[in-house]
Amino acid sequence: MDFTLRAPEPADVEALAQLHTRCWKQSYANQLPADYFTPEQLESRRTLWGRLVADQNPALRRVVAESQGELVGFALAGPGLDGEDRLQLYSLYLLAQCHGSGIGQGLLDAVLGDEPAVLWVARGNPRATAFYRRNGFAFDGAEKTDPGLPQMIELRMLR
Repeated sequence: MDFTLRAPEPADVEALAQLHTRCWKQSYANQLPADYFTPEQLESRRTLWGRLVADQNPALRRVVAESQGELVGFALAGPGLDGEDRLQLYSLYLLAQCHGSGIGQGLLDAVLGDEPAVLWVARGNPRATAFYRRNGFAFDGAEKTDPGLPQMIELRMLR
């Protein structure tokens, strides 16, 4: 599958909000309540992506993957949020039909390279866990839950 990696642009905000929501539906449908994906949730993603695209902080690493004129994935990384003295992968999402295409690896490499990093992965996401293990990450025993999503437990991985 041919793809291009590039920085997100203001014109991408709507597509990114839609993509983010689609990826969450594909990844977490079995962990989230059926009423999670509301119009308000989509609007929240639009606001988030508007801020992320406009943010000029050079420490924030953002990249999108495009294939056949459509955004199919994205990755975000930056300074550690929990006091870690290493990069943190904030998110990496890819449409299910693109899994195994090399796009996910391209996204990860674009935002982290081979630098030491930390990430949080949802428990019950074996595909993501295997991907991160192949890239040198290992669980360190820490876990947390998002106050807004108490049913989703996240596990920390380091490299």
